[in-house]
Amino acid sequence: MDTTKVSELIRQLLVELGEDPSREGLLRTPERVARSFAFLTKGYAEDPEQIINRAIFATEANHMVIVRDIEVFSLCEHHLLPFFGRCHIGYIPHGKVIGVSKLARITEIYARRLQIQERLTHQIARLVMDHLKPEGVGVVIEARHLCMMMRGVEKQNSVMVTSAMLGSFHNSAATRNEFLSLIGHRAPGGV
Repeated sequence: MDTTKVSELIRQLLVELGEDPSREGLLRTPERVARSFAFLTKGYAEDPEQIINRAIFATEANHMVIVRDIEVFSLCEHHLLPFFGRCHIGYIPHGKVIGVSKLARITEIYARRLQIQERLTHQIARLVMDHLKPEGVGVVIEARHLCMMMRGVEKQNSVMVTSAMLGSFHNSAATRNEFLSLIGHRAPGGV
């Protein structure tokens, strides 16, 4: 990202909004916003496949592995406003596990791109499934979207929940329900 070019675009945006970019409070705003966008979209410069490939280990374990409550911060691609919440990832190993911190890193890389929550959820699940080849993978993201809270319908207490269930998490209601129970989510039908 060319932060000099982005700074100039932000300066022009301030003028279009009716502001004076030379007033004291806005003097360094274009540069700060450019640095902020560089950080918030740093996932474009990172390769999640490189992260995951360096942390796969052989195992005989075949019990469910879950990492809950991974913090997620992303920008909605439709309005460039933040959405934020929690991601839960579970899988059943089939000869391989991944270093636990790498699941958080994968989530972070995909979240630090312009996103929609549905795609983010699927990208995480698909990467784990494709590289670990587990019996199954489940990913659930619960997030609040500022594009819905501070504009448009202005619904402050709404939470969007998305899930991606692959392999045994998709094919077996018992596996899916165990995962949902362990992350503290109620399965459909009150289970």
